[in-house]
This record gives sequence, structure tokens and C-alpha cells, in this order.
Amino acid sequence: MLFNSIEFILLFLPLVFIVYFKLNSLNQAKWAKIFLVVASLFFYSFWNPIYFPLIFGSMLFNFYLSKLMLNHSKSRLILIFGISVNLILLGYFKYADFFIQNVNFITSSSFDLLNLTLPLAISFFTFQQIAFITDSYRQDVKEYNFINYALFVTYFPQLIAGPIVHHSEMMPQFDDKSNEKIKNENIERGLLIFSLGLIKKVIIADYFAKFANLGFDQAQSLGFIEAWTTSLSYTFQLYFDFSGYTDMAIGVALLFNIKLPFNFNSPYKALSIQDFWRRWHMTLSRFLKDYLYIPLGGNRGSGSRTYLNLFLTFLLGGLWHGASWMFVIWGALHGLALVIHRFWSRLGFKMPKALAWFITFNFANICWVFFRSVKIEDAYKVLSGMVGLTDSIGASRFLASSDLIASLSIALLITVFLNNTNEIKFSNKKWRAVPIALATIYALYLIDASELSEFLYFNF
Repeated sequence: MLFNSIEFILLFLPLVFIVYFKLNSLNQAKWAKIFLVVASLFFYSFWNPIYFPLIFGSMLFNFYLSKLMLNHSKSRLILIFGISVNLILLGYFKYADFFIQNVNFITSSSFDLLNLTLPLAISFFTFQQIAFITDSYRQDVKEYNFINYALFVTYFPQLIAGPIVHHSEMMPQFDDKSNEKIKNENIERGLLIFSLGLIKKVIIADYFAKFANLGFDQAQSLGFIEAWTTSLSYTFQLYFDFSGYTDMAIGVALLFNIKLPFNFNSPYKALSIQDFWRRWHMTLSRFLKDYLYIPLGGNRGSGSRTYLNLFLTFLLGGLWHGASWMFVIWGALHGLALVIHRFWSRLGFKMPKALAWFITFNFANICWVFFRSVKIEDAYKVLSGMVGLTDSIGASRFLASSDLIASLSIALLITVFLNNTNEIKFSNKKWRAVPIALATIYALYLIDASELSEFLYFNF
């Protein structure tokens, strides 16, 4: 079930909202939570019911493992065992075929692929539960209640693609008695944020997706202008797709009086690669810092060890996104850029803000080419065109059209100069008409749309 589908907007969400607050109004807070867990599991299973036992079994395992660590002399060993089991499960579904393919390539063998379907959201609920058992080991978890834990893992607004939250961030909000009642202010603001996210996805991101797909997947070769419009189309598709999802998740959660952590802060305004990662998928960056970079040693060692820790963190962060050498290259490029930025900063060098922005934005744009490409030949096709190594017009005149160039220019202005959703003040009454206006636009979109597209981060 997609956030941008009729089933979600007109059926699932209103029904869950009504039943949840009705149970709370009857002083049945426990049953309201249970209902929300069941609804969230239904939301998850809507794609493929076969993976329901996977997420439910994972929850049982991690919850009781965390309780086992309480006052246990072997708690560190239990933690290592728990993290290992979670990573093995993730690795089996996500990387088994990738491993077999590389073994076959290196050894000229012909082992059969497992052809596993990647369970939806496995990367996100695995990371979230690793964070929980680690926090339990550190004695940062204050209460152990399975219903609360199940709600923490499965809460449908953030289940599929984040944000990655801590137990301590979310569960106290569900236990707050004042949040058991409908709050008009949160409904108004939630609908506004959801509506803005919806329009980012269905109007802007899906528009640029057509051109990105045309350039990456269909063109045999790309000329200079075509290559740049292809790369920029994907750069803005990914931006508005993920920003839209984040807004919709935060907006839906607000309807239930739950405030999810902000996860997207205008990353194309960044003036350095470090600044970029403080703005893009902020909760993933936090997770990588707290549960990978710091355990590796962080910046506590020598300068060379700090550089190595940075590089390894983003190399593994790239691999987390998918079983492909393209993601490894993308992660390695970002890791290398962070090492160079740290070295540059230690020398005390600075550059003009305009130049810093230009370099950062274009570096991100070039790296997204590897992120989007299925194989290295796809990346070479786009990058060679971007540097003028090809003269052909191999895709379509639409990739060099004035309309597309104008749309890309507008998208650049929006992402660099306008306030993001978190910065907009929604108190002004003029915003109240936005959900109605956007709902009308969405209805017209559905009439014309042949099918709904998934959010890009559903693939990770």
C-alpha cells in the first residue's frame, strides 16, 4: 500500500484514525496500541503477506534478546550474537545473490542464484532493532513492554523507509495521555505537510522520473545536453521523491499526535559534503555515526585512523543501499570526499560560499549517476556525455527540450532558495486551503495516471 494510493488516502488512513481515537476515547489505550500494531502489520503485509512471519519473528527475537541482557553477566556476548543474527538475516535476503554472482565471476563457477525477493523495509526495521538492542546493552532503554516495542518497530508512517527512530524518541509520546485525544492543530498541520509531500512525489518527482528513465535505461548514447539533463533529472527525482516521502510520513504521524524526527533539511543547499550528510537522510547519518563510525573508533585515534573510519563508514553505508558495485562506488566516493574535506578543514583552508556550493552540488549530482546506474556501462554512458566525449543524440529530443531545461532550472531554484517544510510557518490561515487544492490536483493526476509509482527508498 502506497502513501500516494487511493486505498491508503481514502480507506486505510481514515479507518485507522477513527478506530484508534475511538478506542482511546473509551479509555482503552492498550487496545488502541494493539489495533495500531495490527493495522501497521496489515499495511506491511499488503505488498506480500509471505513476509509477515519475518518481521514478526524478528520483533520477538530482538525484544526478548534485549530483556535477556538485563543484569546478565554475558550481556556483551548476547549483544554480539543479536547484532550478528540481524545482519545475517539482512545479508541473506539482500546480498546472497550478489555474493554468488561475484563468486561465479571470480572462480568461473556456475552456482545457481537463489532469486530471493527482498522483503520490504528489511533494512530499516533491522537497523532500528539493532539500535534498540544496542541501547538496551547501554542501559538507555527505560521500559520493556512487547506491545510498545511492536508499535515502535511497525508504526506504519515510518516503517517502510524511515526515519530510523529510537525507542526513547517515540514511545513516550504514545504514553502521553494528552496525545490520546484528537488535536485539531496537529490534524491541520499534518494534512498540510502530507499534502505538500504528496505533490512533491506525484507531480514533481514522477515528472523527472520519465526523463531519468529515458536517459539511463533507454538511450544508447547521450550528447552533452542530454547527459546533463539525464543526471539532473535523477538528482531532482530522488530529492523530491525522498523529501516527499519524509513529509508524508511526518504528516501522517502528526495526525496521531506523534512527532517523528526531521529527516531531510534542504541538502542541495549544502556548502560541503559534510554539510550535505547533515541534511540528507539525517536519521541514517545519525545511525551510521552512533553505531558504526564511533564503534570503529571515530576520531579518537590518529588522523589516518580517523580518515579510515570515515571512509569505511560510508563504504558500508553505500553497500547498505543495495547489493551492487554501483552502490559500493557511490559510498566510496562519498567516503573519499569526506576524508578530503576533513583534511582540507584541518589545514584551515576555506573557499567562497558560491564555489563551495557549486562543487558540493555537482559532486552529489555526479555521484548520483553511479547510485542510479544498474551497471558501470550505464554510468559511463552518462558521465562520458557530461564531459563531452560523445556527440550523438541517442535518447530523444525531449531530453534536450526547452521545457525540461526550464523545469530543471525551477527545481534548482526551489531546492536552493526556498524554505523546506520544517522551516515553513503553517500558522497563517492561508495555508488551510492547501490540502483541498492539492487533493484536487491529485485527483486530476489519478485520472491521467496509468499506474502509481513506488517511492525510490522502498528499494533499499
